[in-house]
Amino acid sequence: MATPYIGEIKIFTFTYAPKGWALCNGQLLPINQNQALFSLLGTTYGGDGRATFGLPNLQGRVPAHVGSGFVLGQLSGQEAHTLSTAEMAGHTHMLVGSPAAGSTTAPAGNYLATASGGSPYGPSAASDVALAPGSLTAAGGSGAHENRQPYLVLSACIALTGIFPSRN
Repeated sequence: MATPYIGEIKIFTFTYAPKGWALCNGQLLPINQNQALFSLLGTTYGGDGRATFGLPNLQGRVPAHVGSGFVLGQLSGQEAHTLSTAEMAGHTHMLVGSPAAGSTTAPAGNYLATASGGSPYGPSAASDVALAPGSLTAAGGSGAHENRQPYLVLSACIALTGIFPSRN
């Protein structure tokens, strides 16, 4: 393997960081023992900038290239997400009935009730009115759904030693 650039990130198929590398797990490193890497990363990924600096944390994350609204060190996205009403696609729920006469005064089993001394769905009126609030119930469990693309778990490591990358 060729000598890496300091700060280069590579993917490995084993669970540990080889000599001269560190796992990209967000850990803090001492500046005085990693001055070259600190001069490249600064506190972009954490640390106090006096004694420590942070490594990138790629645990459960996909890297994105800088630009097009993305800045170095920016975190975004969610592993799981619960949809809000505003995020759901526009849709309607149809009220479906049967032409047969109702046989019960309580709406149950996906059937409308028969009227017995008034309407169970709201006040009697010549024009359309909203259903009584108890006529419909909420559906769904409001649980979060998986929000990740298909993935394969590997180890991401950053080079602590090697060639200092020049700008030209």
